[in-house]
Parts: sequence; C-alpha cells; structure tokens
Amino acid sequence: MTSWLLRRLIQALFVVLAMTVIVFLGVNVIGNPVDILISPQADQAERARAIIALGLDRPIWEQYATFLWNAVQGDLGKSFVFNEPALRLIASRMPATIELAVTAVLLSIVLGIPLGLYAGLRPNSTGGRLIMAGSIFGFSLPSFWVGLMLIMVFAVQLGWLPSTGRGQTETLFGIPWSFLTRDGLAHMVMPATNLALGNIALVLRLTRAGVRETLPLDYIKFARAKGLSPARVLAVHVMKNILIPIVTVIGLEFGSIIAFAVVTESVFAWPGMGKLIIDSINVLDRPVIVAYLMMIVFLFIAINLIVDLLYTVLDPRVRLETRE
Repeated sequence: MTSWLLRRLIQALFVVLAMTVIVFLGVNVIGNPVDILISPQADQAERARAIIALGLDRPIWEQYATFLWNAVQGDLGKSFVFNEPALRLIASRMPATIELAVTAVLLSIVLGIPLGLYAGLRPNSTGGRLIMAGSIFGFSLPSFWVGLMLIMVFAVQLGWLPSTGRGQTETLFGIPWSFLTRDGLAHMVMPATNLALGNIALVLRLTRAGVRETLPLDYIKFARAKGLSPARVLAVHVMKNILIPIVTVIGLEFGSIIAFAVVTESVFAWPGMGKLIIDSINVLDRPVIVAYLMMIVFLFIAINLIVDLLYTVLDPRVRLETRE
C-alpha cells in the first residue's frame, strides 16, 4: 500500500510539472495585458515602465523559471488588477464555489441513486419510463438556458427565490458560508439545482445500468435463494457492486463542477472562483488565471487519489492488488 501510494505521488508530481509548462506557456502567448491595463493615451515611456513592473520584459523561459521557483514556495504571483497574491484572491472566492459544488453533488447523490434504483428495479413501469425520459433533459438542456428559465419562473414570475448574489452569510472557522443562514440557503437553491441537473441524470443512468447488469447474476440469485430480504439483497449485494463506477463519476464530476461552474456563477452573479476567472480573462490578469488553473490541476489529482483509495474500501480485489 505504501509503495503504491508513493508511486501515485511521484506520478502526480510529474503531472503537475507538465501542467505548469502547458498552463504557463498557454496563458502567456495569449494577448498582452499591458494593452488592457494601461490607458491607450499613455506614452511609450509609461508603457515601458508598466512592462518592467509586471516582469514582462524578461524572456519567457526566465519568467517560467521565476514562476516555478516561487510556486514551490507557495507563491503563484500577484494579481495585475487587484495587486494582491493570486492564491489569496482565489482562496477568498473558493468557499462560495465549494459550497455550491458540494450542494450540487449531494443533490445528485440523494436524487440520482434512488431514482436510478427505481428505474432499474422496475424498468417497464410508467414511473421508470418517465424517469429515464426525464433524464434526457438533464443532458440536453444547456445550463445557461436552464439558469435563465429558473430565474424567470421562480424569481421574476413567482417571486419565491432571490435571483442573484450569495445572500447573507455566517462565519464558521473564520470563513463565510451561505448554508448557515436562511437567506443564504434561499440564494443557493437555484444555482445548485442548475449545476446538479446534468449530474443527477448521469448518476441516475449509471445506477440503472448497474442494477440491470447485476440483477441477473448468479450471486444475486443465490442470495435470494438463501431467503435474504429484497432490501438486504439490494443494499448489500447490489449496491456494493455498482458503487465503483458511481463513485468514479461523482468524484470526477465534483472536480468538473468546481472547474466549470463559470456559466452558472455568471448567470446567477454568484461571487465564486468561476466569476473571478471570467473577470480575470477579460483583463488578461495572467497570475490569477495561472493560479486558478494550477489549483484545478491539484484538485483533480487529489480527487483521483481519493477515488482510488475508495476503491480499496468498496472492492476487496483492489485491496489485494494494492497489497501486492
């Protein structure tokens, strides 16, 4: 187990190093932030001072070497626009995105798995057919359109929910959270639902497919022949064997929600990392863009490692393999 974990950490280190090169070079070849940050009426001397102040006068390899050395020390650069460390700026917006992503994932688990079980156990029933037909909309409808429709119906016409913003927050461990207040929860309902729709459909279909594949197997027939109750057969024998693909998808989708919540946060004016990265791209704030992308890389690596560790809990064969 220790050697396996060490190999995974070494692999993760090489992945991070490769991504630093790709991200840094990719961001630095797009546009010139001086053209946006400096007034068009500025003279050449003022532009030259700005280029030197931002460190853009040095060769690209030297800029990358400086970035890599500072990144090892936990410094991913200072924002051109806000004039504060990019990592601190992202960390201040992270709780808003994290609580939105966690809520969306919980909704996909709480709704997707039971609906998928029902559709898998009763595939020919009216309810099962309606569930599978409804899941198509979760994949098909674009999130920005769904968000606008949610605002139009529940905020404009019915007036039940607030349309934008994060609402009132409450501090816990020095971090402001929306889910601790009633007003914050009301503000979370629509953006979290918008983020969760596609994941609910995905988890639902995976669960149904796993149930349909597992039910005809011999060990399920043997468990029924022993006289085990249907609930025990479902909870112990069926669920345990279909959880691995579900855990994989939920883990990766959690990372995807955090990384690609840009559209939802823009539609609902949710002050998270997605809105920050859009604003940073508009002004070519390179340190913030690079710091955000590197944080997403670390996030996906960490999620993959956690999912692999969960495999050892769910599947004994994976445990034996890791011990070897």
